[in-house]
Amino acid sequence: MPELTRELRIIGLLGMAVLLAASLSLAALENWPLAIQWGLLSALLWGLVWQQSATRLQDNRAAADSALYPNLGWANRLTIVRGFLIALCAGFLFQRLNHAILLWLPAGFYSIAAILDRVDGYVARSTQHTSLMGNALDNVFDALGLLVAPLLALNFAKIHWSYLLVSGAYYAFHLGLRWRAHKDLPNFSLAPNSLRRTLAGFQMGYVAVALWPPFDAQIARLASFAFMLPILIGFIVDWCVVSGRIDMQKNRVQQFFNTLATRSINLGQPCLRIVFILALAAMLMQSQWQGLTLLVLLLAAGLILFGVGARCGALLVLILLALFPPQPIGATTTVILFTATWIMLLGSGRFSLWQGDDDWVERHDGAS
Repeated sequence: MPELTRELRIIGLLGMAVLLAASLSLAALENWPLAIQWGLLSALLWGLVWQQSATRLQDNRAAADSALYPNLGWANRLTIVRGFLIALCAGFLFQRLNHAILLWLPAGFYSIAAILDRVDGYVARSTQHTSLMGNALDNVFDALGLLVAPLLALNFAKIHWSYLLVSGAYYAFHLGLRWRAHKDLPNFSLAPNSLRRTLAGFQMGYVAVALWPPFDAQIARLASFAFMLPILIGFIVDWCVVSGRIDMQKNRVQQFFNTLATRSINLGQPCLRIVFILALAAMLMQSQWQGLTLLVLLLAAGLILFGVGARCGALLVLILLALFPPQPIGATTTVILFTATWIMLLGSGRFSLWQGDDDWVERHDGAS
């Protein structure tokens, strides 16, 4: 334990040194008030990241009855770096930036943090260094990132304010669990669900992309509704389960959710593809898209129609809409945006020729 504490202290000091150097650079590029405010906000969040890591050092073990690892391991170090990147993003909150290049920094920091969310798990599994600490910090920093980054996006007018419901849902959920425990009410366990993890991962990806300056603000704001609805519904269902309002042990309840999942795959997701194609055809009759952009759009539409890596096709469509938004953005564009988003989140379902991208989204990289 002393070695772990010493390693974490060194990481904390290195982080503070980087923040000091970055603040001085900001002062030279912008002004001292902005640099001081950025430094204080980033240091405050870095202190929180460090404190959350320090309180979980005793969990740096594979299981509750396992021995402590002798060091943090690369997976936990990467997770802490992810927290540090979120702290860097936090410094830009409530700032008015004069240099355009500074608008790219929070987008870059959070995008790297979102990528590391996938990488740290891979490193943990491939190096046989999975830990209770890493799992706990992963959840804490996911929630912290989905609070800081949407606030930044709101500051840049890239999301609708209602998307902050996603940010608040995690904290409301866990406060609710504590409240039930305080009242001696039972908290029931949630069964593992790959869709829950997938939806959370895509939220980080969406916010990271929305922060990038080239992407159209109006499209990004519309997309916020499409992204947040499934995960908010998921939080509501999960709360009903942990609070006992939905008893997953009952056969009829299990049968209902199994039937719902089957109908989504067999009917709902294929219908999304059909609606998407019809809406896209209507939009193309009125839009001025041409050349390479039109060719890529048609390629993406083909992937979705035939279910050949439809998630990738949907992602291409969303990127094209954000980079080259049709004007005006009407009902047809909104339908395309929503259906493409939900195909990317849920997959293409039945009548698909190849769903290899589903396997990549749902797998745990590095697992044996």
